[in-house]
Amino acid sequence: MDTMKVIIIEDEPAAVRNLKAILSEVAPEISVLCALDSVAASVDYLKNNPQPDLVFLDIHLADGASFLIFNQVKVCCPVIFTTAYDKYALDAFKVNSIDYLLKPIEPSNVIRALDKLKQLTKTDWSHTSEKIIRLLKDNHKYARTLLVEFRDKLTPVAVGDIAYFYTKDDVTLLCSFENRERMIDKTLETLIGKLDPSEFFRANRQFIISHSAIDEVVVWFGNRLLVKLKVPTPERIIISKARVSLFKNWLVNG
Repeated sequence: MDTMKVIIIEDEPAAVRNLKAILSEVAPEISVLCALDSVAASVDYLKNNPQPDLVFLDIHLADGASFLIFNQVKVCCPVIFTTAYDKYALDAFKVNSIDYLLKPIEPSNVIRALDKLKQLTKTDWSHTSEKIIRLLKDNHKYARTLLVEFRDKLTPVAVGDIAYFYTKDDVTLLCSFENRERMIDKTLETLIGKLDPSEFFRANRQFIISHSAIDEVVVWFGNRLLVKLKVPTPERIIISKARVSLFKNWLVNG
């Protein structure tokens, strides 16, 4: 059985581990060459290495929408997209006959996508990738307002008024610059896809932070960074060593 060389482009470590485990189970002929967590890292890899046989690509990455990769480097292999998109976008994918994996990814869906790929010619999957890239560009609008439920009412909150988002025990909260907390019925993974990546950064599994909310950054133990905001936070915001470079680039360039 020929080995299929694959790269995973995904900024959620848990999602990478899950996909690797599924591929090992359902497609042992697949060899995962690497996992990349940003547009910048993906462009650098694809420019300096042979093209893989297949790419699993998250639609939203920490430093921007994944279609930005295709603006900077030619991808000549099939792409299977992963997404936590809302229903409107999923319907658009279906209309365009575009396959995707909806998170959380299930083994049966990976099998379906790989089987579909085997049935496509090079021309077929090339056209499919082009369709989804155009679709992403056409529908790529960032949220300016979020609706939150408060005391049996839906209250609009301007994204520019939000200092950070925080999750704990499957509950997601947003906190304004006035230090007001509101519960929001969305995961951080869904939110990061709706927010302008020049304004918000996924600091770690617990926090998405606003560029405007940052007060200072402190060098922390183990080559990590401690981020202090202009409003109190329920726990320390630590940037891992692996994400320090990405964070610094976002902090300077937005």
